[in-house]
Amino acid sequence: MDVVRRSLPTETRAPGGETNGYLLAAGSSAVLVDPAARTDALDDLLETRSVDVDHVLVTHVHPDHVGAVDHCAAETDATVWARAGRADRFREATGLEPDRVFYPGRTIPLGDDRVRVLDAPGHAPDHVALEAGRDGPILCGDCAVQEGSVVVGAPEGDMRAYVTTLRRLWAIDPPALYPGHGPTIDTPRETLERLLEHRYRRERRIREAVADGARTLEEVLESAYEKDLSGVRDLARATVRAHLGKLTVEGRVVWDGERVRPASR
Repeated sequence: MDVVRRSLPTETRAPGGETNGYLLAAGSSAVLVDPAARTDALDDLLETRSVDVDHVLVTHVHPDHVGAVDHCAAETDATVWARAGRADRFREATGLEPDRVFYPGRTIPLGDDRVRVLDAPGHAPDHVALEAGRDGPILCGDCAVQEGSVVVGAPEGDMRAYVTTLRRLWAIDPPALYPGHGPTIDTPRETLERLLEHRYRRERRIREAVADGARTLEEVLESAYEKDLSGVRDLARATVRAHLGKLTVEGRVVWDGERVRPASR
């Protein structure tokens, strides 16, 4: 199976200001993934091979991944898919009624090969990843990036689910990860381990802040981050909320949405 990527300029806060769109092609058929914006780069992607785009899928419905779904559906007459149980969310984001819905584990035939849908929540509740061929590379959307980290911010993000997703991808051990932003990840396990360690390190700092007397979100935020948060303070605040939600479920802190304290042991 051929995987062709184009970086599409979008209104995203990801470094570089672009979202990756992908064309998965086998034989004369293709699946289009994350048509993020109607641009010349997207048109080039659609015209890059003499194939029929039979299916359009998105890894999740954040605005910087779905901007040209309606355009591509009209141009290609492809089957547009949405995650089962999240069709309302898909309609709201794209303005389209999906043709079909999928559950994680679904395989979509493509020529002599297939694309398999993997459950990958955390960054977003509807997030999936797509395995391109049997034991092939995985289009991981916003699960991972080659450099830096992924925003997992409450209420949209679920830190406990995100960590589980990273572990699941590590266990699969694909030959490569194709992310929603940035270059191909050629060393998946090394990158996934780095992202997991980043989350564990941030979690330790949050727990230490609470143990040292931080009780409000802002107090925890000030203690948990060493870097200047200018321009990203809202993302950092949402990330701390997501970590506190995870720690509450695990019985490590008590957090009511306003104040936090160490859990009684």
